[in-house]
Amino acid sequence: MLRTDLQFSMLPRKGSRPVRWRIADGFVPYEEAVENMERQVAAIADGGDELVWLVEHPPLYTAGTSADAKDLVQPDRFPVFATGRGGEYTYHGPGQRVAYVMLDLKRRRQDVRAFVAALEEVVIRTLDLMNIRGERREDRVGVWVRRPDKAALPDGTMAEDKIAALGIRLRKWVTFHGLSLNVEPDLDHFSGIIPCGISAYGVTSLVDLGLPVMMADVDILLRQAFESVFGETVGDR
Repeated sequence: MLRTDLQFSMLPRKGSRPVRWRIADGFVPYEEAVENMERQVAAIADGGDELVWLVEHPPLYTAGTSADAKDLVQPDRFPVFATGRGGEYTYHGPGQRVAYVMLDLKRRRQDVRAFVAALEEVVIRTLDLMNIRGERREDRVGVWVRRPDKAALPDGTMAEDKIAALGIRLRKWVTFHGLSLNVEPDLDHFSGIIPCGISAYGVTSLVDLGLPVMMADVDILLRQAFESVFGETVGDR
């Protein structure tokens, strides 16, 4: 079954508490984010509240469990962090919204593939609220945007750019890590890696697509889209 054919709804069972929605102030060091996620995941596994934590990081590269060293083109450009999430090399930095999604799938659906599709759906619905068509690809995780304004690919197909990346990890059916959406990052920073090991396609952002939007506005739409897929949230500081 294709991911597009999966049921995207990941609503919690009846009586579950709302997901806490937290937005970090300022840039969060990557090590601090991982330590925080580890604590939160342990608490959720013990029955604590689920959490979505929105952050921005200083410029850095992360290496997932499938990362290939040859895809780190400029190893000395920014700090590089090995991480236990799935996937390959990704970039995080200013102007990019990172959403760390910590949910207990035992309270929802114990289906990892459906969870990945649901995260993609959150991004797709967020983009749709801004009149941008984001699409999933069965052979590539993440969300993609067609670029008819660019030269076609060598095989004659339309150029595509990646606007959002996904990488997750589970422990005791509690999810962590999550997704990153390019709002207004410095796209040149992606040139230090082959993002997600895919060299045939480019990377884009909302601003690159001609949408000068503020991060706070994106957060509002992201929350709206998240609630349509995963259910109610409540503000948390």
